[in-house]
Amino acid sequence: MIFADRIDAGERLAKGLAHLAGSECVVLAIPRGGVIVGEVIARELGAPLDVVVPRKIGAPGNPELAIGAVAPGIRVLDPRMVGALGVTDRYLDREIAEQEAEIERRQRAYRGGRPPQPVKGRVAIVVDDGVATGSTAVAALRWARARGAERVVLAVPVAPPQSLERLRAEADEVVVLETPQPFLAVGEWYRDFDQTTDEQVVSALARSAGSRA
Repeated sequence: MIFADRIDAGERLAKGLAHLAGSECVVLAIPRGGVIVGEVIARELGAPLDVVVPRKIGAPGNPELAIGAVAPGIRVLDPRMVGALGVTDRYLDREIAEQEAEIERRQRAYRGGRPPQPVKGRVAIVVDDGVATGSTAVAALRWARARGAERVVLAVPVAPPQSLERLRAEADEVVVLETPQPFLAVGEWYRDFDQTTDEQVVSALARSAGSRA
C-alpha cells in the first residue's frame, strides 16, 4: 500500500482506530509530519489534538544515527550503541540538554499559548507519519504513560517489522497499516512526502483547537 500523502495515511489509520471513537481519548502527534496525520485522526474520532515532542539523540560525528531519544522528563538510550561507539557521559549530557531545550522551544511555538491537553485518565493515541528505529516513538509512548494515560496506543501508517516488537512492548495497542520487509525509509511509502513545516504544524493545531471551541 502506497499512501498518496499524510492526509491519506491519516484517513486510513482513522478507520483502524474507529473503535476508539466516542471514548475519552487524546491524539498526541509527533511533529512535524505526524501532526498532519494526527489532525485527520483527531477529526474523525472527535478527539482533541496535541503534540508530544520527542527528539532523537544522534551519535558523535553522525547526528543522523540515533543512539536514543528524549521527551519531556523521559530519556531512552540504546546501551548497545552507546557502548559500541564509546559515547561519553559528557557528550550525552550536552546532547540531551540541547535537545531538551529544543523540545521546550517547539512546544511553546506549536501550541501558541494554549495549555497542553490533559492526558491523565485518557486513552493516549500517539501518532507519527511512520517509524524507522522507533526510538522517538518509544520516548513519546513513555511520556504519555508517565502523564497518567489510562491506555497508550501507537498509530502509524508504516513501520519495519524489527521495530514493532519493541513498540508492542511499550504500547497497550499498536495500529500499523504496512510492515514492509525490507524497509529502507518511511518516505518510500508515500507518493507525496514533502517536508512538513513548523507553520503547517501550528496551523493544524490551531484548526483542531478552533473546531472544538
